[in-house]
Amino acid sequence: MAITKYNPIREMMTLSDRLNKMFEEMTGFNADNEITGSWAPAVDVYESENAIEIKADLPGMTEKDIDVSVENNTLTIRGERKFENEEKRENYHRIERQYGSFYRSFQLPNTVEVAKINANFKNGILELTLPKREETKPKKIAINVKSK
Repeated sequence: MAITKYNPIREMMTLSDRLNKMFEEMTGFNADNEITGSWAPAVDVYESENAIEIKADLPGMTEKDIDVSVENNTLTIRGERKFENEEKRENYHRIERQYGSFYRSFQLPNTVEVAKINANFKNGILELTLPKREETKPKKIAINVKSK
């Protein structure tokens, strides 16, 4: 029997993989959303009874810098955050904010009404509302009680 050295990073990655798989099964969203580019904005995904809400942090950007599209049931958010003073870059002591292009994509569940997706951008936060199709929303059924 081989003895394996304990690796807490491997344990955390295994737990992360399990949680991602569970989230994907529950929501229909792919937990391994495609992230490419030189940076990736932080994104929150929330599901309510009527819609799926996506919020992306895009500080320092304007709506002209951002492109949102849907194709083949895949929602794509892409854009570019430019460095403000390229010529003065050598004078910086530290640059921690990320710049350049980004690309995030999310596989949409069949419950989303793609034609009614709404996008708002305010104070550096992109908010997407993905309404659910009427036929997929939970319905309440009234029970009629008849007395004799």
